[in-house]
Amino acid sequence: MLNRSHVFRIALIGPESTGKTTLCEKLATHYNTIFNPEYSRNFVESLERKYSESDVIHCFEKQISLESELLKRANKILFADTEAIMSKIWLTDVFKSSSSLIEQNIREHSYDLYLLTSPDLAFEKDPVRENPHRREFFFNQYENELRSRNLNYQIIEGVGLERMENAIKAIDLLLKIN
Repeated sequence: MLNRSHVFRIALIGPESTGKTTLCEKLATHYNTIFNPEYSRNFVESLERKYSESDVIHCFEKQISLESELLKRANKILFADTEAIMSKIWLTDVFKSSSSLIEQNIREHSYDLYLLTSPDLAFEKDPVRENPHRREFFFNQYENELRSRNLNYQIIEGVGLERMENAIKAIDLLLKIN
């Protein structure tokens, strides 16, 4: 039986330009709830310098803080347009560094479901995207992290409506079995 007081936390995770934000917005509308937008996108875009390791940590902390606030207003589901695993991989890849704070968050605050977006969409260039030719690499990094931690995830593929339908199927299954 579904616990009505429980808010399901669903994270969208995946390489750049794989439709996470669009999917997050559409899923929140479909399920009549809200989503936590990706804080780092606007933050990095607003910088007048190259981002730093401390900026990555700041983005992670702000993302988690915003999510805590939004959880109070969510209608049964809260979608997150990024999460700690993405911060971990970002920190590791760019700065060859790690954060015990991020590691602890991954261990202690896993999501009910991770939607891992496939790099099967055409890459759309924008000012903050850095890795158009490394999307398969990052997809594999995220999947390895999810798998090694035995986290509940589904790969979301397809273009347009098909992608949305695949995400809805995964979410509906989660809701049905809980």
